[in-house]
Amino acid sequence: MPLTSRRLRAALLATASVTLVAATLPAPEPLGIGDRLFPHLGNPGYDVLSYDISLTYGGSNGKPLDAVTTIDARATETLERINLDFARGSVRSVEVNGRESEFATAGEDLVVDAPSRIPAGTPVRVTVRHTSDPSGDQADGGWVPTADGLAMANQADAAHRVFPGNDHPADKAYFTFRVTAPKDLTVVAGGLPAGKRDHAGTTTWTYRTVHPMATELAQVSIGRSAVLHRTGPGGLPVRDVVPVADREKLEPWLKKTPAQLAWMEKQVGPYPFETYGLLVADTETGFELETQTLSLFERSLFTRTGYPEWYVDSVMVHELAHQWFGNSVSPRSWSDLWLNEGHATWYEARYAEEHAQKPVERRMREAYARSDAWRAAGGPPAGGAPRTPDHKISLFRPVVYDGSALVLYALREEIGEAAFDRLERTWVRVHRDGSATTRQFTALASRIAGRDLTAFFDGWLYGKKTPPMPGHPDWRSGTPGNAGKSPARTPKPE
Repeated sequence: MPLTSRRLRAALLATASVTLVAATLPAPEPLGIGDRLFPHLGNPGYDVLSYDISLTYGGSNGKPLDAVTTIDARATETLERINLDFARGSVRSVEVNGRESEFATAGEDLVVDAPSRIPAGTPVRVTVRHTSDPSGDQADGGWVPTADGLAMANQADAAHRVFPGNDHPADKAYFTFRVTAPKDLTVVAGGLPAGKRDHAGTTTWTYRTVHPMATELAQVSIGRSAVLHRTGPGGLPVRDVVPVADREKLEPWLKKTPAQLAWMEKQVGPYPFETYGLLVADTETGFELETQTLSLFERSLFTRTGYPEWYVDSVMVHELAHQWFGNSVSPRSWSDLWLNEGHATWYEARYAEEHAQKPVERRMREAYARSDAWRAAGGPPAGGAPRTPDHKISLFRPVVYDGSALVLYALREEIGEAAFDRLERTWVRVHRDGSATTRQFTALASRIAGRDLTAFFDGWLYGKKTPPMPGHPDWRSGTPGNAGKSPARTPKPE
């Protein structure tokens, strides 16, 4: 019930003392966890443990999906009110610990009054009955319409345009998806299948994640799809989801994944999740996306003529590398994004060097030539300007792709290949299934190198000008050349 229904409030309050507490609550307002780039993203006061998301798709992208999202969390401070990130949907009702609760909206927050005070350290369950609207502006992210259904693209701040939650990668949780769709459609989601139930004319598909996941990495695909199975290293289940008509056309690309998985495991260690595969969607987004266990790709990447094979391979490896860097180890704040994209670009370049004779050194020298211009345009890799209403930076700018891979190249030149490889393996092992910061990465690098690298990282991550490249005193930045943005990357959504 909305907070504006004050005449109903008295009938629901059990005691005068509760009335007094409720009356003293301030007006609802959007909150955040203090991310400098997204001030209102995420919410304080609780830690989400799991999401159970039920969606009912009627077969039309023009109609909102009926949905129920149940959030199990633990209060980290005493709560009288719970803020959830949610936009682009209507809310029918909210329950907190089984009791109907009042709610209001403030900005892109759903603000819920707890029926009674929730002490710190205690569990809390919030159930929201709502709609999930796929008809909004695709450029904002969230649901992505395809030729035969829907997929998700929630990075960086768009999951709350699909379901209510704590929409920040610092708060990862387990997910269960229960999706009901017409029988002629196939539903696949992140994680592993956990049941399928037929009804009259519809089917309900259930999937569960085995590892915690950031909201921005959630994926649900609904469409006329073929689900193709193969085996990766160590018996890993590999599952691809493709338009039925394209399964044979796409097979030459899809069959490369097991070898790419083996190559990545050789670089950094075991694959961190329960399954992997490609979701090839018949849509034009302008980007590919590393949704957890099921990376999203545009169909045209594989079917459009003109892309060289090494280019497509590199994009595939880029999204695969994210499963370690960005997914298993998520950024604690969005200023740490360079760790995601820099590492994925680094392994993309390394793969192209080994499999297509595209030297990493040449690519990095070209990036170095452009680095000062990238920093001037978008800030240094870890120090982009905060977003404001009149200054909405693109998070996914060249300096966080090749410009951040350049930081890793410089680090390897500085500390040596053996120490760098040990750093990479240690990083993904120590922080697996968690979120981590730039400071933790630089501290680990210093420990493994056996010396303080603070000055090195200050220049490379936060400097307005690109520092000299270790081992390459002849390299110059700010010189013209053919070093544009990364040859294997396309922009991601804001």
